Amino acid sequence: MRAITIREPGGPDVLEWSEVRDPEPSAGEVLLDVAATAVNRADLLQRQGHYPPPPGASEVPGLECSGVVAALGEGVEGWRVGDEVCALLAGGGYATRVAVPAAQVMPVPAGVDLVTAAALPEVACTVWSNVVMRAGLRAGETFLVHGGAGGIGTHAIQVAKALGARVAVTAGSAERLARCAELGADVLVNYRDQDFVAEVGSADVVLDNMGGAYLKRNVDVLAADGRLVVIGMQGGVKGELNLAKLLAKRATVTATGLRSRPVEGRDGKGAIVAEVVRHVWPLVADGRVRPVVHEVLPVERAADAHRALEEGRDVFGKVVLRVG
Repeated sequence: MRAITIREPGGPDVLEWSEVRDPEPSAGEVLLDVAATAVNRADLLQRQGHYPPPPGASEVPGLECSGVVAALGEGVEGWRVGDEVCALLAGGGYATRVAVPAAQVMPVPAGVDLVTAAALPEVACTVWSNVVMRAGLRAGETFLVHGGAGGIGTHAIQVAKALGARVAVTAGSAERLARCAELGADVLVNYRDQDFVAEVGSADVVLDNMGGAYLKRNVDVLAADGRLVVIGMQGGVKGELNLAKLLAKRATVTATGLRSRPVEGRDGKGAIVAEVVRHVWPLVADGRVRPVVHEVLPVERAADAHRALEEGRDVFGKVVLRVG
């Protein structure tokens, strides 16, 4: 088969479309003929040498895909060869074939084509596991998501609105904020010249991709009993945490990752995937949540996709790589 490999840590030019060994499905796994994958910031970090795959995972980048079931490993039930599916991966999506635990495979949501479905698994599982399963966002609460124009942000806006929340977003331009408003955002903050604490007032749940740079202000913006969930470190790995303010607000700060979680267990990827199929896929099917795809490129142009994400280039939503 063919896959994008990383020649050495570095810039986008180290990505190469190469011949590699075909994967074989182990017991409990499903082998997929990949139709498409999508680009995540974790892929950029892996390419740069900063985010190696978990032990036992494919060295090929790609944390999600869509495709067709090609073979079933021993003991797999509920899927048949030829089924159109999408999947959450620990790696291996930038390839013509990938083996994935059956518990991480999902049906393609009703009304979504096979290529577009590749843009959903990572954002859907990240948002639902953090915003709902971890932070418990409820109707009537205020939800703040940083990076509202990105893949996570565009999905989080829609899910939070579907749950009945007031949604605030940060983004870097008036155009991006206007598009966030079209998705349902109520409070729009241009982080280049506005202070989100002053603009939002208070938030019950904050989903943060910035890490250290925003830690102090994220705590400032939390309401009483507020919940801050950190899922990224684009603004650095260290920040000052005011424990007295946390105590006074009875607030919670938590940091989570998805890629390295085990498949099984209460907080494992299998449980998250099952929750997404049960709760998010119906929202996609009825149109309250839709995939937001900025551009579809052939997988051979993965380097161009990485450049676009790194340089900004007004990317709104996900960049998808067509494989099959």
